[in-house]
Amino acid sequence: MAKEIFAIFGNPVSHSKSPLMHNLTFQGLGVDACYTRHLLEDGDKLKETFLALGLKGANITVPHKEAAFSAADVLDPFAKKIGVVNTLVEREGKLYGYNTDAPGFLKAISEFKNVKTVLFLGAGGTAQSTSSILRDEGYEVTLVNRGEARLEKYKKEGFETYTFETFPKDTSLVKHYDLVINMTSAGLEDDNLPAPKEILSAVIPHAKACVDVIYGKETPFLKLAKSEGKPTKDGSDMLLYQGIIAFEHFTNYRYSFDEIKPFMKKAFSL
Repeated sequence: MAKEIFAIFGNPVSHSKSPLMHNLTFQGLGVDACYTRHLLEDGDKLKETFLALGLKGANITVPHKEAAFSAADVLDPFAKKIGVVNTLVEREGKLYGYNTDAPGFLKAISEFKNVKTVLFLGAGGTAQSTSSILRDEGYEVTLVNRGEARLEKYKKEGFETYTFETFPKDTSLVKHYDLVINMTSAGLEDDNLPAPKEILSAVIPHAKACVDVIYGKETPFLKLAKSEGKPTKDGSDMLLYQGIIAFEHFTNYRYSFDEIKPFMKKAFSL
């Protein structure tokens, strides 16, 4: 049987730890497969590129998670519900779409106790999947985003939303949020904050903790949170847990979460 090939699609994608995570695990479990990365500029060409490369599966990162949803022939019920896919697997010529971000994220924030209210900074693909699963688990999720357009679907689903302009200017009117989470790519390849300083200064002091989905670096957002004395967490655990769940899909559930975890976790110490 030919070696199976997997990849990650994204833009940017050079920073991705996924190839190391999956290749260490393929090696550790004796799976004849390899995992690479592919810079994809046009999300409309995702399916065409996947098939042209002869892939068995792929992870999809920003900004192509909605495009991956459109590329899937068969959708997992949760992925279908939220409209976002970050994992594709080819089976008998069809692409099966899953979302592993949300369950991975839920597991990653479970260490923070007594958390009820959550503020998302940003309303892109990752926010779309995680807002749904968090609400299903009993969290109250509010979103603040630069523009109105991305917030429309959240409004329709009953989430409380604000733009940078409509967020209360009077700090006495700002709700207290237990967790403040950067869901944007701000700080990944720049020194930008995910929201105006005035908004962050109004919410961070009252938070129990601050989380950034970016991993492997201390972003300006996390630095700001630490300067306020807040516990912080980057996206490493979320990446690890979503990667384990993706690997389960890639290998047709031959290996358990606990069998995969020690091999994949090695990628974070190298």
